[in-house]
Amino acid sequence: MATKLSGRKLYYTINAVAGLAIFFFGYDQGMMGGVNTSPDYVRVMKLGYSTYEGPSEGYVATITEPTRQGGIVSIYYFGTLLGCLMGGVLGDRIGRIKTMILGSIWVLFGAALQCSAQNIAWMCCARIINGIGTGHLNAIVPVWSAEVATHTSRGAFIAMEFTLNIFGVVVAYWLEFGLGFIGDGTSQVRWRFPIAFQILPVLAFMACLPLMPESPRWLIKMGRDAEAREILGRLRSEDGSIEAPQAVREYEDIVGNVALEKEHASRNSYLSMFFGRNDGGLHIARRVQLSVWLQIVQEWVGIAAITVYAPTIFAEAGYGARKAQWLSGLNDITYMLSTLLAVLTIDRLGRRIGLWWGAVGQGISLILAGAFARLLKDHPEKASQYGGAAALFVFMYTFIFGATWLTIPWVYPTETFPLEVRAKGNAFGVFGWSIGNGWLTLLNPVMFNRIGENTLHIFGAINFLSIPLVWAFYPETANRTLEEMDYLFMSKSPFVWDEEENFRRMKEEAERARIEGKTVQPGTPASEIVNVDEEKN
Repeated sequence: MATKLSGRKLYYTINAVAGLAIFFFGYDQGMMGGVNTSPDYVRVMKLGYSTYEGPSEGYVATITEPTRQGGIVSIYYFGTLLGCLMGGVLGDRIGRIKTMILGSIWVLFGAALQCSAQNIAWMCCARIINGIGTGHLNAIVPVWSAEVATHTSRGAFIAMEFTLNIFGVVVAYWLEFGLGFIGDGTSQVRWRFPIAFQILPVLAFMACLPLMPESPRWLIKMGRDAEAREILGRLRSEDGSIEAPQAVREYEDIVGNVALEKEHASRNSYLSMFFGRNDGGLHIARRVQLSVWLQIVQEWVGIAAITVYAPTIFAEAGYGARKAQWLSGLNDITYMLSTLLAVLTIDRLGRRIGLWWGAVGQGISLILAGAFARLLKDHPEKASQYGGAAALFVFMYTFIFGATWLTIPWVYPTETFPLEVRAKGNAFGVFGWSIGNGWLTLLNPVMFNRIGENTLHIFGAINFLSIPLVWAFYPETANRTLEEMDYLFMSKSPFVWDEEENFRRMKEEAERARIEGKTVQPGTPASEIVNVDEEKN
């Protein structure tokens, strides 16, 4: 039982359980790709018609109502938007574990309704309910993971979970690919079973949660110090000793941080956070903007476009329908394997370098994929050469995105907010993700219909525009404790160079005070620690 584990065994058990939720999240996203091409689903939802393409292809669906189809997909993100805001409030009030259980119940209800849907209204309602549950989990699972991880491996800890996220996408794709061979392809099982399958990992996740430790940071915030010390001892030492030096130091840091944050409880509503009211100089509104926009930009660097356009590129390259499907599936496997590189580099290289090199590689890949796709249209007689080159850069883009921009925008919001509002802070990140995803789900088909492969050039250019944005406004969070983040954001200036100088100065003052026997914790008010901005004034 996890309640008896300590050290690395407990650490990896928590990682595996959180991974079940992240696996579900990936599966749930990847699932609709196959559902949308199921002839029976297209018939039931009145999205188009199907034609028989011979024994090798079976029935193939043709969509005549793309707006309706896109609406069914994108309304899910309206649900995640609502769910993340609800989950953020509950996560800070009733704890991480209980909120994840509630989110799972929403998911089970929504999945059951989806797989039994008989019309478009039924399906849309079910998608919203499912999205609300997913929003709960998206807001809380990364926070829970970050709060139990050490500051030197926090990014890798969450990145490992995203390997399971993309594994969920892979499972969804190949499951639906295999179900397409049942009969002539018109069976209800082809789309109802994949929707129902998501219930299994969620049930496993729910069964494990009561055995998992609550976040020690949340426990301290609620005054349950004895439980928190016991959990920290088990997390930070192999023998579970509450007197382990790392556990004691971390406990002291959290206690000091909580004491400060309770003085500013009036800043804890979503509106106060968004507008930065009563934040005691901690600049919560700045952190909100950084989290929201990083997630929006994550969608605008092109992953949604590649997901939509890759099958078209493979098909136009001269590959048959089945081979094009095989290539799309192999691209998903490449995507999954690339997340292992993120595990190795996210803490070693840091968040900023990962976003930089990812943007450069992705931008080049998208521009070249678009250029070869254009040549493929202009010179169909050279389909094998130009099509193969376009496919290569699709694979390259997917690999680079999986190693960088997939994970970092999800890790960043879990690190930057004070404990008192951390769940709500991460909810703002999921809010941005929902906006970016929902927006592009509707916009991508229109862009590709109007300007074709030039859509890839637009997203390629956005990658390069993201580089100065990260350079100027996103400070490094790797290898810093969660309690030290306030040192960065207490700077009055939003620019990274000023925040880094403020961090250095305030940490030196805190360490000097600690050596002198004073109790100065991360987040101590600016009046008690010299703030570099005040010194400048």
